Amino acid sequence: MAAFFKIFHNNAQKRGGVINTIKIVYPYKEGFVLTEDNVILKIPENWAFLPSGDPGVTRKITSHCDCFRVQIKKGRRIISTGLWTFSDSIEQAKADVEKIRATDVYKKNQINSKKRREKKQEEYGIEFTEAVKKYLSFADCYKEYENTMAEAITAHSIPVGSGTVARTVMIPLEDRAAKAVIAWMRHKTTEYDTLRIPRIKGKRREVRRSLASDSIKLLANYRKGIEIDSNCPLRNALDC
Repeated sequence: MAAFFKIFHNNAQKRGGVINTIKIVYPYKEGFVLTEDNVILKIPENWAFLPSGDPGVTRKITSHCDCFRVQIKKGRRIISTGLWTFSDSIEQAKADVEKIRATDVYKKNQINSKKRREKKQEEYGIEFTEAVKKYLSFADCYKEYENTMAEAITAHSIPVGSGTVARTVMIPLEDRAAKAVIAWMRHKTTEYDTLRIPRIKGKRREVRRSLASDSIKLLANYRKGIEIDSNCPLRNALDC
């Protein structure tokens, strides 16, 4: 432990060396961080914290500086909150990035990039809506509900940063659509949001499975073209 800290600290002190160490760490008490191996490291005095939020500055730092990348666990996700590194390197990186962003070439590239992202998002919206419709497959007499539901689910699910299953590329599109439908129905057609679920391991998952089963049964009526009762929660949600 001592040997590792000495090596890392020496790199931090000498700057500009060949070694560029990026160490994953976790918050500890003030002035210290904790490594993945549960080693407590003191933050060098000439270091400062750079919060996450500006990828350009972060990339500039990690490309040539020793640093601690601070991570926290939020639910099932691992989130980077920022970097500890040389304070003057942070200021230099910010100045360099701002200088680049002030150029006409950069501004033009940003405009073009935004247009490409918007076009890609629009295309994905169309593709996702069609996948949702395919999963719903309502009878002809309920096609209007199918369209309304697909548009509502797409609007809720695909925005960048929404954190929904529709934003992941880890599963096929048809699976994303199916999961998005069930998730939307869980919030719109059940009492899930107001349920008091005991803090017992696996209980919330059990409740969600049960509600998903109910939602699938409800969808079956629309697929078969069965006459829908006026008190149907899905019909009420779509008629709003």
